[in-house]
Amino acid sequence: MGRVQDKVALVTGGASGVGRETALLLAREGARVAISDLNEAAGHALAREIGERALFLPHDVARDSDWAAVMAAVQQRLGSLDILINNAGILIPGNVETANLEQFQQLMRVNADSCFLGCQHGVAAMKERGGSIVNMASVSSWLPIDGYLAYSASKAAVAAITRATALHCRKSRYAVRVNSVHPDGIYTPMMQASAPGVPAQHLLFDPATNPKGRACLPEQIANVMLFLASDESSAISGAEIRADNAILGMGL
Repeated sequence: MGRVQDKVALVTGGASGVGRETALLLAREGARVAISDLNEAAGHALAREIGERALFLPHDVARDSDWAAVMAAVQQRLGSLDILINNAGILIPGNVETANLEQFQQLMRVNADSCFLGCQHGVAAMKERGGSIVNMASVSSWLPIDGYLAYSASKAAVAAITRATALHCRKSRYAVRVNSVHPDGIYTPMMQASAPGVPAQHLLFDPATNPKGRACLPEQIANVMLFLASDESSAISGAEIRADNAILGMGL
């Protein structure tokens, strides 16, 4: 308990999936947590579940004006920001022949533009006091996945933004750490929607019963997020943390 005691955290896409589990875990470990999402009903419900140390803020993560409003609200209602979890994202399948430009631009807007804006606003909020930014990337940022071309491109952008921002903070002597997390699959509503009707036991990685499984549980990734958000990872910045069960050595 208390690994992020009295720190202020913002979790984007916090109403469901990994964002929800991360918000719950940060709160259990002592943080005051702002949850932002477009799903207002689920976001408000989660804030009520956590209690007085949480609040929900509606947030289109690809809009600069929304970021400004959310950051101002966090400062006013919870205090100075210490932790930013850039988790919001979408998934649309498509290879180089089936994907269209509109889908490509939508994925870049939601997944990559949001990371740029989050890092920009996060660094501005934290550079005087220090803090931690954690960006949700994917194994697809470096592993070729032909059926998710635009998604892969957006997550490669997240990794590049992370590295460049971390280096900028070091050169600027800001005590702001910036890292990315690269899961393989995560058993969230987004993944379930991409594999309709497939039972969890066929998707979840288990070294004994399903070693070819591609998915982990949201709470497993939330624990990685907590480590990177906490002072326990104070020597880590600009890193790509692969939470992928050694998929690098196996391929697809």
